[in-house]
Amino acid sequence: MVEQQIRTWLVSDARILDLMENLPRERFVPPAYRSLAYADLSIPLGHGHVMEEPKIAARILQALNVDSLDNVLEVGTGSGYLTACLAQLGRQVRSIDIHEAFIRAAALPLTDCGLNNFELECRDLGRGLPGVEQHYDAIVVTGSLPAYHEGFHRALTIGGRLLLIIGTEPVMEAVLFTRVDVDQWVRRSLFETCLPPLENATQPPAFTF
Repeated sequence: MVEQQIRTWLVSDARILDLMENLPRERFVPPAYRSLAYADLSIPLGHGHVMEEPKIAARILQALNVDSLDNVLEVGTGSGYLTACLAQLGRQVRSIDIHEAFIRAAALPLTDCGLNNFELECRDLGRGLPGVEQHYDAIVVTGSLPAYHEGFHRALTIGGRLLLIIGTEPVMEAVLFTRVDVDQWVRRSLFETCLPPLENATQPPAFTF
């Protein structure tokens, strides 16, 4: 997986390569799909959501550049695999999902991997954070947004990174926002991809005639 999928997708960070080689991905895959745990494809999780391909997870992790002092927010727990990766890299991970079933399913493999620096919460953040409850050094929203909205960017620390998947099928792109000052963010387009939408996400205004 690492040599044939991840390295060839421009992932060169040794921490990410080592992590994805050693973290047992199959523990986070639904039983019916365990044989496909390391395949280059999305794995269905239910509720219209998927576990992203290994190369997508690796590119997200490389872009966020999480280190051992970082507090991380993940919106969309899904299988818990990306949560585990973030917890291995960061100081503390808060992962939120709208589906209680995903939260319950992710808790066991996360604990089995010896991780204790994570918090799982069932909550709807489709429209973003209702206020700045706390600040994070890295935020990743794993469901796609049909259009950019500022529901998460103010929860970043100065120097913090926010990764969003923006667009509608079949055209979406991963975008990294870095907060460089109190009211200033830098935007960088990373790669094209396609992921299921974040449930209840803010919709762009419709055209009227």
